[in-house]
Amino acid sequence: MPSVVVVTEPEYRKAEAVFASAPALSCVVAPAEEDALAAAIAREGARHAVVSHRPYRGPLYEALPRGGVLARFGVGYENVDLARATAAGLLCTNTPGVLDQSVAELTMTLVVSAARHVPDVASAMRARTWSPVAGIELHGKTLTIVGCGRIGRAVARIAALGFGMRVIGCTRPPTVGEPVGDTRRADPDFEFVTSDFAEAVAGAHFVSVHVPARPENARFIDAARLAHLERDAWLINTARGAVLDESALYDALAGGRLGGAALDVFDREPYEPIDPSRDLRTLPNVVLTPHVGSNTTEANRRMAERALANIVLAEAGDIDAMDLLNPQVLNERRAR
Repeated sequence: MPSVVVVTEPEYRKAEAVFASAPALSCVVAPAEEDALAAAIAREGARHAVVSHRPYRGPLYEALPRGGVLARFGVGYENVDLARATAAGLLCTNTPGVLDQSVAELTMTLVVSAARHVPDVASAMRARTWSPVAGIELHGKTLTIVGCGRIGRAVARIAALGFGMRVIGCTRPPTVGEPVGDTRRADPDFEFVTSDFAEAVAGAHFVSVHVPARPENARFIDAARLAHLERDAWLINTARGAVLDESALYDALAGGRLGGAALDVFDREPYEPIDPSRDLRTLPNVVLTPHVGSNTTEANRRMAERALANIVLAEAGDIDAMDLLNPQVLNERRAR
């Protein structure tokens, strides 16, 4: 009999055809809430689970059997407790690379929306008001990309080759104990790449964030870094809400120290302000979308296929070919 895989309901609906037709697996819809998900695993006798981006901190890790796969439907995995999963003997995976284009396209959509005041003029038209507003061309404008991984590079290529923008890359500065070299280096996807944040954003019309939500990146874009942005610059975030200090952003926007912000991700989702007195929805120079960066038909299909492929590889014992997030689990397995 095929192994049973529980798939959290929102993810199952995003790629139902893929999950329903998996040839070597039996995919079953399950609630996304952790207690109910764990109960579904026990009820269905599931060996593996495909889960969303919501936090999983408790009974899920005891519900799955050792050697089972905890597959993240997406690339970010800060919601998974890797240490706990490793102790439970679970193989954790994600789906890198398959959503880059979708997130990059939304990023540039937000840039274009900011440049041409699309939300404002569209709202005016719905209110039956003819209110044309002059925008700016993107050609020749500077876009700084903070985080030069796959998604950041995809954005850089679209911006440079599609819009003729000048694109600067910014990487994290060295952490304590790491060697410090030249801050600037050449890179084929950027005019240059630097770890000097102030240098990277100097003169930038748009600054787009693409760093992962790891502990060292918590509130990476804080008040001090926001102060380096030009007064008319727009900040774009399609990475994770945790890498941005939303209260500091509100203060910069409300105080006229920043041109605007376009955000697809938030510290709390669905969006809820960290500080009720600093609600980004109340500001006129803000564009907000509900975490739809990777939510396209094509990316959803590829994420489902990749998540199931990792499970099939685990079933076949081909661990080296998996997108394994916790290789330490292999040592745990050998020690038993």
